[in-house]
Amino acid sequence: MICFQDNQLELNQSIVTIGAFDGIHRGHQALISQAKAQADRYGVPLVVYTFDPPPKVYFQNQSMLTSLPEKKKFLEELGVSYTVFASFDQVYASRSVQDFIDELSKINPKEIWIGPGFHFGSGKSGSIEDLTKHFNAFQHPVVTCSKGEVISSTRIRELFRQQKAEQAYYLLGRKPYALTDAQ
Repeated sequence: MICFQDNQLELNQSIVTIGAFDGIHRGHQALISQAKAQADRYGVPLVVYTFDPPPKVYFQNQSMLTSLPEKKKFLEELGVSYTVFASFDQVYASRSVQDFIDELSKINPKEIWIGPGFHFGSGKSGSIEDLTKHFNAFQHPVVTCSKGEVISSTRIRELFRQQKAEQAYYLLGRKPYALTDAQ
């Protein structure tokens, strides 16, 4: 997997999935796997477009579920060809919907896959409707646990706050200390 900053990557064709991907939890894994299947089907690279730090970490001072080295490791294990790590700050957050669409155009997506509730651009003004005006864009359905509850980074953070680490790691789809062994 090769990593880039925003506005650095240019490709002839790709499949793109976009999101904060904080945690790379089971919901994220399902979305990325769907995009990977499409990339394999078309014989084009899979690009994950994500943010460092994730917007909720930047704006709401939320705890980060996955460090950058962990995120890179998990994305590589999921078969991602390229990852764009957009430096998320006030300048990036103020970008227009059209600026983001123009950047995506440089990687020529055959398809774009996003999760439920994904918005982009200044004030979260961009949505899947904006993407579908320019690209073949699809929204992956919500992923739930066996109890029918939505798997989300917010829910996982809450489980950690409640000291329910085993449940949180189950939703993350991995065991504690996945990157390094506990000493």
